[in-house]
Amino acid sequence: MFTLACLCAALCACSKPATDATDTDTARRVVTFSPHLAEIIFAVGAGEQLVGVSAWSDYPRAVLELPEIGDAFSIDQEQLSLLQPDLLLVWESGMPAHTVDDLRQRGFRVAAIRSRNLDDVANAVIRVGELTGQRETADAVASEFTRELEALRASYVDADPIDVFFQISARPLYTVNREHFISEIISLCGGRNIFDDLDEFAPSVSVEAVLDRDPEVMLAAANAGDEAFVEWARWPGLAAGRYSNFYLLPETIGRGTPRLAMAARSACVALDQSRTNREMKQ
Repeated sequence: MFTLACLCAALCACSKPATDATDTDTARRVVTFSPHLAEIIFAVGAGEQLVGVSAWSDYPRAVLELPEIGDAFSIDQEQLSLLQPDLLLVWESGMPAHTVDDLRQRGFRVAAIRSRNLDDVANAVIRVGELTGQRETADAVASEFTRELEALRASYVDADPIDVFFQISARPLYTVNREHFISEIISLCGGRNIFDDLDEFAPSVSVEAVLDRDPEVMLAAANAGDEAFVEWARWPGLAAGRYSNFYLLPETIGRGTPRLAMAARSACVALDQSRTNREMKQ
């Protein structure tokens, strides 16, 4: 499971874009530096080409048997060298630029994969498929992912708007802005992210700011635990509290992989129930 520090670092666009790998040789020995990239490798059918993963990689179960090489901020260089990878996949927003530069200077071929919004997720699947010689499978997976999201969008195009706060963590209090794929999911379900106007990708906000914007729904990922919303009971006047609209979504809501479509369906169901609760208690 991610620690808070790693989660916030991963969600924030904390590094400048890194130049992607440019050659077309199919990678046979791949190491991934983010759990979602390991998952995408398996999603495109290239699981046998994955030889090493970063900490907290947990899906599919096969990744648990692979050597860990640390994370985006602390790399076991000896272990990495022993694996003899011919491609390193890094998360563009989740690894410091100087670390990427160092890996290249050490002679590794590096591909930086972007996954800030929903289009990026589909493109990431295709790019990983290209790099691993699995383009046909990747195209099919990306197309299905896009179809599922578009079907949800069409289903909720006329839904009554409802104001939503997505809580990354409670202490400190972090959320997402309009550029994050979580905010896009809220929107396609007919919701309005109350902090979509902020400039930071994953901004820190105050309790007072949340109370001032008075969300009708509060959402968090399931790995936030049962205590995720406990503190908000201190403000019974909060709209989400009056309507009993507190929901934990699948952990995949924070992971830019094809399983994000499943999490999006859960988010839409939660917002549907929230509208019903609002109507009953107004």
